[in-house]
Formats: sequence, C-alpha cells, structure tokens
Amino acid sequence: MSAMPNIIPISELRQDASAIVKRASTSGDPVFITQHGRASAVLVSAGTYERTQRELEILRILAQGEADIEAGAGFDLDVVMAEADELLDAP
Repeated sequence: MSAMPNIIPISELRQDASAIVKRASTSGDPVFITQHGRASAVLVSAGTYERTQRELEILRILAQGEADIEAGAGFDLDVVMAEADELLDAP
C-alpha cells in the first residue's frame, strides 16, 4: 500500500472508470471515491476484497471461540489431545 491515499472524485470515475479499475487491480491499493467532497465509496481489486473477507471470517471465528471459552463452552486442550491420542492409537 502506498503512503499517499488514492482519492478521486466520482466525476473522474465516470470519465475514466476502466483506467481507475485497472489502477486498483494492478496496484493493490484502494481508490477512495468522493462525492460532494466527502468519502462515498472505496474501490479495491477483487483479490484484495476476497482476502479481506477471508480475514474477517477468521476473526469472526476467533471471536466466537473466545466467547465460547468465556461462557464455559470450550474444551480443555489437554483433554482434547488425550482423546486424539487415544483415537490415533486405537487399532
């Protein structure tokens, strides 16, 4: 990601959408789109979007795991490992 954010007005997006999409896709940097001088949307490459969605899902799973542990719904690691060892050692 570059140090300077890439900010463009929506009018520029209307005029040259293809080049702006290409810029976002090749650079990997988000393009911030303004409307009436205010941030309105962010354009990112499909790869960046998919990676972000995967990372968010992992964070959701971790948060749910922490909530489960705090609620007493988790399992002790030593117990799980012992049960796994028993299953693996069974004929």
